[in-house]
Amino acid sequence: MIKIAIITASDRGAKGEREDVSGKVIEEMVNAIGGQVVDYSIVPDDLEALKESMLKMCEKGADIIFTTGGTGFSPRDNTPEATLAVIEREVPGIPEAMRQRSLEKTPHAMLSRARAGIRGKTLIINLPGSPRAVRENLEIILPALTHAVEVLKGQVQDCGK
Repeated sequence: MIKIAIITASDRGAKGEREDVSGKVIEEMVNAIGGQVVDYSIVPDDLEALKESMLKMCEKGADIIFTTGGTGFSPRDNTPEATLAVIEREVPGIPEAMRQRSLEKTPHAMLSRARAGIRGKTLIINLPGSPRAVRENLEIILPALTHAVEVLKGQVQDCGK
């Protein structure tokens, strides 16, 4: 089982004014890799709240934290900055792959500021906020995530075989 945590960055969602459809899409799709959601929160688009939520989920032992929302140009979009403050090592290939494939569908994909990285044995991945974009981006990266978690957990000794 892969322990999945979800953080939805949304001012309106945190106030109960908007349903979190993107978080539900993540939960549905991670089943394909044996993922089970063990932690979930909706937090305001606030740098400190996002950092605190990520750190707590890492401490609880999440294998992967997916964030959704807060990766655009709005002054309240703080998810990439929070991620960079929390991670110890960047994994640039994940957001690069998401942007590259998404550019085939929309030129707006180049506006994503999404990040991915590692803190301890937890992989943190920023996803867009829209349910459709979450689905499209997860379709791109899910096939690589089981291996990523196995490596982080020390279950793979020789990645070249």
